[in-house]
Order: sequence, then C-alpha cells, then structure tokens
Amino acid sequence: MQKEALKFTQDHEWIYVEDNVATVGVSQYAIDELGEIVFVELPETSAQFQKKEEFGTIESVKTVSSLYAPISGEILETNATLADQPDQVNSDPYDQGWLIKLSINNEEELEELMSYDDYEAYLKTLAH
Repeated sequence: MQKEALKFTQDHEWIYVEDNVATVGVSQYAIDELGEIVFVELPETSAQFQKKEEFGTIESVKTVSSLYAPISGEILETNATLADQPDQVNSDPYDQGWLIKLSINNEEELEELMSYDDYEAYLKTLAH
C-alpha cells in the first residue's frame, strides 16, 4: 500500500479509505516503539465506535497499548489472521498487518487526519 495514500492520527494509527470503507492499522513508528507484537485484541464485527474511542489493544513484549478509532463507524471486518499471527503487524503493518475495516459515519472526520507528509513532520517533533 502506498503510504502517501494513507491518513494518520497522533495516536499512530493509519487509515486507508476505499469505497466508503476505512481500513485501519498502526504505523511503522508505533511498531518500532512497541517492539515485537505478541497479541492483538480486536472488537466484534457490527460494534459501533466514536472517533477516539478505544476499540482494542495491542500487546508487545514491552507493553500493552490501547487502539483508538481514527473516525466514527461500524466494524465491518477484523483481521482474523492476527489471532494466530500477531507478528504480521510487525512484518507488514501497512498491508497484511491491518487491524479493522470500518464504515465511515462522518466523512468530515477524515479531514481532521494528517497526510503522510504531515505525519512525518509530526514524528520529527517526537524525537527522543
């Protein structure tokens, strides 16, 4: 997936929109910070979430982190492969390691997300 086609949140989630469906995952920066992913907890399909509401957790060898909905919507699909292979988030966060697919309840929320270039600039402000 072309990173330039993605939108990002300050919580390091990415979103890709196609045909009114938003695919959501975590950024490479998040993976680098978390380390090896050992477990991902995702919601049931048809669950509804508001923007910035916690929809699941991601557990690494270092910590457990919350996952937040980048936009409001209904869960259409979860990446079932991650139940047995959570390391796909590490090896391919922008393709095989996606987390959920959401319907888009409010397109205006997409305008509030960062472009790839804006996200890259944001990351520079987080330098350790």
